[in-house]
Amino acid sequence: MAKTPVAARSSRLQVLKTYKMYVGGAFIRSESGKVVPAFAPDGKTLLAQVCRGSRKDFRDAVVAARKAFPKWSGSAAYLKGQILYRAAEMLEMRAEEMEREIARSTGCSAAVARREVADAVELLVHYAGWTDKFTAVFGSVNPVSSPHFNFTYPEGTGVVVIFCPDAPSFLPLVHLVAAAILTGNSCIVVTSEKYPLPALTFGEILATSDLPGGVVNILSGLRSDIAPTAATHMDVNAIVNGCEDDALDKTLHEGTSVNMKRYARHALAPADWRKADRPDWILDTVEFKTAWHPVGW
Repeated sequence: MAKTPVAARSSRLQVLKTYKMYVGGAFIRSESGKVVPAFAPDGKTLLAQVCRGSRKDFRDAVVAARKAFPKWSGSAAYLKGQILYRAAEMLEMRAEEMEREIARSTGCSAAVARREVADAVELLVHYAGWTDKFTAVFGSVNPVSSPHFNFTYPEGTGVVVIFCPDAPSFLPLVHLVAAAILTGNSCIVVTSEKYPLPALTFGEILATSDLPGGVVNILSGLRSDIAPTAATHMDVNAIVNGCEDDALDKTLHEGTSVNMKRYARHALAPADWRKADRPDWILDTVEFKTAWHPVGW
């Protein structure tokens, strides 16, 4: 039997990957069936197809996040730290894959991509160490004029929506997600609109870690499709916006007034995202509770 010529074999149709969204511990396509192309920096080379998340997808993600919240928030601080550390281990194991995704998506050098992934691993370890410390650091024992102990302590507020900037394409996601979930929150991440592939690949990494399904949900697509619904959704407790887009900020800021959800914006220059020590961001998505206890009981 004659062999197929090499030229003929190499000219076959290329099958590009369609990156799915990560919701409730499962990989899903958009309910609308819509996808958007992800191009290389030259604007011509098609890298992959990305699901275009819809309002219905967002509402489903809120349901998944709300379902995961009670068990995750009730988990021991030590366990949360171990799970975040495990996520760092899994990212370290697949560092080369993530570096390739960053480099081919953004056009940065291999060295820059390597540094971004290394910083992300360090961030996960950094925030893992805060799981059993944030209540002591940010809480207090208050003096009162009665025979009582009076304690104020922070705890996760609930479901948090995170909007990721375009640059850097991966590090801000890790920064904002880790700061939110270490206190017991569950979250919905809206990926970079321009460079979504690293974030979606991170979803695949989280799926192989010990993080319970629904704690982190990742949606891709257009921010304009999701932002109005996120801002006004009655079962969202907080929004953290890492984008420099003032129009997006206006939409989110105005919409949060519907149910008085917390809103924080961190529109940093790309180089500033490399500063890992930002424990004050933990306070973006916590509520302070006060408890009284009689002395001697």
